Amino acid sequence: MKFNAGLTMAVSQSIKGNLKQIPAGVWVLGFVSMLMDISSEMIHALLPIYMVTVLGTSTLAVGIIEGIAEATAAITKIFSGALSDWLGKRKGLAVLGYGMAAFTKPIFPLAPSLSWLIAARFIDRVGKGMRGAPRDALVADLASPEVRGASFGLRQSLDTIGAFVGPLLAILLMLWTVNNFQAVFWIAVIPAFLAFGLIAFAVKEPERPTELRKIMSPLSRVELVRLGADYWWVVGIATVFTLARFSEAFLILRAQSVGLPIALVPAVMVLMNIVYAFAAYPAGVLSDRIDRHSILIAGLTLLIVADIVLALSGGIVGVALGVVLWGLHMGLTQGLLATLVADTAPAELRGTAYGMFNLMTGLALLAASVIAGALWDVIGPQGTFLAGAAFTAVAIAGLLALRRNGLAGGAQKSSEQ
Repeated sequence: MKFNAGLTMAVSQSIKGNLKQIPAGVWVLGFVSMLMDISSEMIHALLPIYMVTVLGTSTLAVGIIEGIAEATAAITKIFSGALSDWLGKRKGLAVLGYGMAAFTKPIFPLAPSLSWLIAARFIDRVGKGMRGAPRDALVADLASPEVRGASFGLRQSLDTIGAFVGPLLAILLMLWTVNNFQAVFWIAVIPAFLAFGLIAFAVKEPERPTELRKIMSPLSRVELVRLGADYWWVVGIATVFTLARFSEAFLILRAQSVGLPIALVPAVMVLMNIVYAFAAYPAGVLSDRIDRHSILIAGLTLLIVADIVLALSGGIVGVALGVVLWGLHMGLTQGLLATLVADTAPAELRGTAYGMFNLMTGLALLAASVIAGALWDVIGPQGTFLAGAAFTAVAIAGLLALRRNGLAGGAQKSSEQ
């Protein structure tokens, strides 16, 4: 008991100490992510229903629009990341991306037809793709190696808080306004512009180190090779892992399949994101203290357990346990993968590295969701989640091989830029 109490106190002190060491710019970027997520999730939680019930859009059209929107974001990330390396600057592209998202938000309540909504959704996703890789590279540039894991964990935690606060606000505001979609959409404009103002005026980009070489063609074969074997191992493992981590929509379907009332279905995502938000920062702090591979393997193991619980459970309590385990695995892995990219990629190519990483994992998530849906139709939910467990086992095997070969190894890389 004394040992456990001492360990808990040491971890608590470490977390508090790391919070003070995290640069102010990283904190601001975390709140920027949180505010924009609140705004986006308030709209996205209601948009499919609004399109179908108010505008008379077919569900097929909704699916096509969403698919194109997310694919657009994934493809844009690679080019924005590479452009930030070519320019040698990150903030300008991040500001542009958040600005595109903020200035499209008023279109949603004003849109007179479906075509306007499609245009707004498309520009919003271009903005997401534009800001993602430069923002992550900016976090890596701002954070020292000693608090890099904590910095990415903090940003991820704040981002995920927005992911569950947004839908909750949407539900409450719909009740308060008696299902007035336009009123909720207008309120969602406020946090979007707060996010834009913060990144535009409260984030100072660090000076580019003079010893870093100028990048002329970030996406050329020569530069992609210079990213290094360690980096490509991380991308490969993350891609296989993402094949196991299909869309969270299947968590909602699983909850519905065991009898959860439709009115309570949003609670699945709220529960998952609460656990995710509270796990991400402590996981990041821990990754600055011990071998990052060990934490990542622990997170992947949790995903296997979550998949098995979700596959075999026949009741709401079992599914809730599976959702909690899923949220824990997200907290242990998502910020850590971003940290490993920063650890393994050369500083002058970090934008390209994050862009390529996001592109590969985005395409893998699309493929994973298609495979999961096909397995669900043919075999049922058991087949979907057990296949996810199998893909996760492959990712763990890759990580063990990575550690055995001494690649992308410990708590920090020795050759930091």
